[in-house]
Amino acid sequence: MSFILVGLGNPGQEYEKTRHNAGRLALAPLADDWSHDRRLNALVSQTKIGRTKALLLLPETFMNKSAEAVKPLIKSAKAAGELVVIHDDLDLPLGRVKLVFARGAGGHKGVESIKRAIKTDQFYQLKIGISPATPKGKTKKPQGEEKVQKFILGSFKPEELKILKKVNQKIAAGLELLLNQSPELAMNLLNQK
Repeated sequence: MSFILVGLGNPGQEYEKTRHNAGRLALAPLADDWSHDRRLNALVSQTKIGRTKALLLLPETFMNKSAEAVKPLIKSAKAAGELVVIHDDLDLPLGRVKLVFARGAGGHKGVESIKRAIKTDQFYQLKIGISPATPKGKTKKPQGEEKVQKFILGSFKPEELKILKKVNQKIAAGLELLLNQSPELAMNLLNQK
């Protein structure tokens, strides 16, 4: 079996460059072409990352229904071990990423839906920081549900997109290590400040 990489976000042009779509924005450049898979209701691309085959998946459902695209592909806990869910994370400042395995959803609706649907947490999450940071690098995330919603559905500013572009290059390098060498090497690269 090949790895399945899922970039979480919301479909449609109005959400394209929003913070909640950081997962989609990170994964999209790794494919040469995308096709729509009706059964999964997702954009899919078969590709190679390094020497390892991977199925790239961009669910065409809204965030809280992300599992609809993933569930038909993950039939066992063993299969879940080769799933990488790439998503935005409010607990990390913009510019930081973190690769984890077998962790909770941290309140992320897309991750929650996948975890519930495949009945395991035995998969990788690649978290992309989207929160502003203090001058000392501490996360300064919005407080209260209304402010959080407004923030995550807001578009990245041009200067933030420049930071995100560098982050996405780091993610591509980290995924290559994860798929071809080891989780430890990928985590060493991705989880450093």
